[in-house]
Amino acid sequence: MSRPAHHRDGGFQNNHGDFEPKSLADVLRWRWNATRQGLPKRPVEPIPTQPADLAFLHANRGPGQQPAATWIGHATVLAQLGGLNLLTDPIFSERASPLSFIGPRREQPPGVALAELPTIDAVLVSHNHYDHLDLPSCRALAAQPGGSPLFVVPLGLAAWFRARGVSRVVELDWWQSETLSGVEMQLVPANHWSARGLGDRMKTLWGGFAVFAPDCHLFFAGDTGYSRDFADIRERLAPRQQQGGFDLALIPIGAYEPRWFMKEQHVNVEEALKIHADLGAKASLGVHWGTFELTDESLDEPPRQLARQRAALGLAEDAFFTLPIGGTRRLTPRGR
Repeated sequence: MSRPAHHRDGGFQNNHGDFEPKSLADVLRWRWNATRQGLPKRPVEPIPTQPADLAFLHANRGPGQQPAATWIGHATVLAQLGGLNLLTDPIFSERASPLSFIGPRREQPPGVALAELPTIDAVLVSHNHYDHLDLPSCRALAAQPGGSPLFVVPLGLAAWFRARGVSRVVELDWWQSETLSGVEMQLVPANHWSARGLGDRMKTLWGGFAVFAPDCHLFFAGDTGYSRDFADIRERLAPRQQQGGFDLALIPIGAYEPRWFMKEQHVNVEEALKIHADLGAKASLGVHWGTFELTDESLDEPPRQLARQRAALGLAEDAFFTLPIGGTRRLTPRGR
C-alpha cells in the first residue's frame, strides 16, 4: 500500500508545494528590518474585550444546547455544539514560549480563565507550535474536575502528550475522524508546518478540523497559508453538508507581516476572505489576532483590514466578523 503523498521519510509535507521553514539568517533579517522600522507599531485602539457570559457558557451543555462560539483569545475558541464543549488550540499561559521568562507575552488576559471554563469534552489541537500547543494549559485541562477531555491531535503528537501525563488522546491523519457522543471531528489539510525545537521540523503533522454535529457544522483552520486545500475541502465534504456549507468557520486573520516571510505559513486578511469563499462558509469568525505580538502588523490592524476588504467585496458584516475577547456568538441550529 502506497503512503499518502503528504507523508515523507521521518515526517510530513504540505499538499500543494513543498515547504521549507525559513532559515536563521531569514529570521535575523526579518527581525533586524522590523527593529529598524520600529515594527510592530503599538495599537491605535485597545483590543476589544468584554466579560464572558459565564452563566450561559456553563448552562449551555447537553440536551437543548444552543450552538455558540466564544473567543477566548488568539486561536482559542470555546465551541458549544452537539451537546458538547470543544476547545480549540488552548493557550492560557502568559507567554507563547517554551520558557516562562522570555518570548511573546500575552497582551490581554484570556476571555475566560482556565478556572472559569465549563467542563470541556474535547480539545482540538491543530499543530505543535507554542502559540497553539501550550503544555501547562493542556495539563490543567486534563486535570479538570470530572476527568480529562479527549485531546484530538495530528499524527505524531499522541506519544508527546502521553509522555507528559496527558493520556486521553487520539491522533489523526488528514481526513481521518474521531466521534464523541455523536459529534464527528475530522482532521483536514492546512498549509503550514510543525516544530517545538530546532531538530523536529515537520516531524509531526498539522491541520485544521471539520466538526460535524446535528445542530452545527464547524470549521477550524488552525494556522495556514493560502492554498487549494480549502477548495478541495469544500468539494470533498460537500456530500456531508446538504444544508449548505459550514455554519461557522474559525479563520486566522493575524500574524501575516512581512509577506516575504509569512506568506507560505500565515494568511493575510485578503487570503482569509478567500478561504471563507472557498469553503462556502455561511459565516466566519476571525481569530489569531490581538493577543500575542508575533509579527510586524499592529495587534489591532487585522480587524480594520477585514472591515475594509469585506466592504469592498460587498459582504455583510455578519458574513465574516470578529468578536471582543470574551465575546460569544450564538448560532441558529441547523435545519431551523
